[in-house]
Amino acid sequence: MELDDSTIKKIRGLIVFAVIVVVAGWNYRSLFALAMKLVGFISPFLLGGVMAFILNVPMRRIEQLLPGKKESKIRRPLSLCLTLVFVMGLLLLVVFVVLPQLFETLMSLQNSIPAFLAGIKEEAERLFAQNPEIADYISNIEIDWKSFLENVVGFLSAGAGTVLSSTVSAALSFISGMTAFLIALVFAVYILLQKETLSRQIHKLMKAFLPEEVTLRTLEILTLVSETFSHFLTGQCMEAIILGSMFFLTLTAFDLPYGILIGVLIAFTALIPMFGAFIGCAIGAFLMLMVRPLDAVVFLIIFFVLQQVEGNFIYPHVVGNSVGLPSIWVLVAVTIGGSAMGIVGMLIFIPLCSVVYAILREIVNERLEKRKRHKIKK
Repeated sequence: MELDDSTIKKIRGLIVFAVIVVVAGWNYRSLFALAMKLVGFISPFLLGGVMAFILNVPMRRIEQLLPGKKESKIRRPLSLCLTLVFVMGLLLLVVFVVLPQLFETLMSLQNSIPAFLAGIKEEAERLFAQNPEIADYISNIEIDWKSFLENVVGFLSAGAGTVLSSTVSAALSFISGMTAFLIALVFAVYILLQKETLSRQIHKLMKAFLPEEVTLRTLEILTLVSETFSHFLTGQCMEAIILGSMFFLTLTAFDLPYGILIGVLIAFTALIPMFGAFIGCAIGAFLMLMVRPLDAVVFLIIFFVLQQVEGNFIYPHVVGNSVGLPSIWVLVAVTIGGSAMGIVGMLIFIPLCSVVYAILREIVNERLEKRKRHKIKK
C-alpha cells in the first residue's frame, strides 16, 4: 500500500507527538520545576494583566461618564488617573477608618476578656453548686494574666533574634516583592492605555496563525469570559458595599458597639461568595460577646434578618443572573475553588464555572437540535 504525502505527514506528526508525550512523562518533575520557574519570571506580567482587568471595570464606567468627545486623546489617561485615585482613596479610607477602631477594640479586649472569663467561672460555680467536686475544680482554676502576658513578651523577644538574623533576606524579599508589584502596575497601565491596540494585534495574530473558525470561536469564548468576570466583579463589589452599609446603619441605630468595624469587615468578607459574610458574623459576635453577651444575641438576630433581606431582594437585583450559574453549581464552584486555591479560588471559580456552564449548555443545545432535525428528515 502506497502512502501519499499527507498521510506520511500525519504519521510523522503522530510519532513526534508520541515521543514528546513519553519524554514529558519520563521527566515530568523537571518539566514542572521549569514551568514553575517560568511562571516566576512572568508573574509580574500575569499580575499586571489581572490588575488591568480589575481596574478596567471602574475605568470603563468612568470613561463613559466623562464629558466631551469620545475621540479625545485626553479622555483615556484622565479616566485611568481618576480610577487609580478612586481605588487608592478607597483603600486609604478603609485603612484610616478601620485601624483606629481595631486598635481601640484590641485595647478593650485586653480588659474585657479576663472579666468575661471571670463571669463565666462565677456562673459555672453557681450552676454546679450541687456538685461539690465540679465546683471545687472550677474554683481552683486560676489564670495569671500577668504571667501570661510576660510569657507572650518572652516568646516574642526570643523570636526577635531569629527575625533580626534574617533581616537582610527579609529586606531583599520585600524589595523584590515591591519591584514585582511596580512592574505589574506599570504593565497594567500600559495595557489600559493601549487596550484597543493590543486587542487588534492579538486578533491579527490569531487570524494569521489559526484557522478562521478557531479564531472566531476563541474570540467568542474570550468575550464571554470577559463579560462574565466583569459582571461578577461589579455585582459582588456593589453587593458587598450595600451589605456593609446596611450593617453599619443597623448597628448604629440599635446602639450596638463596633458598628464601623463590623460594617467594613462584613463588606470585605462578603466579597467571598456564600460563606464570606458568616466569617464577619463570627468575628462580630465574638467581639460583642466579650463586652456584653446580650448584644451578641441581638447582633446574631440582626445578621440573619439582614442576610435574608440581602439574599432574597438585594443580591438577585444587584448581581442577578449575570453569572448565569444555578445555585447548586455555585456551591460546587465555591467548594472546589476554596479547596484548590483558597479565597482566590472561591472568587475565580464561580465566573469560570459559569463560562464552562454556558459553553457546555450551548454545545448540548446544538447537538439536541441536530438530532431533532435528523429525526425530522427521516
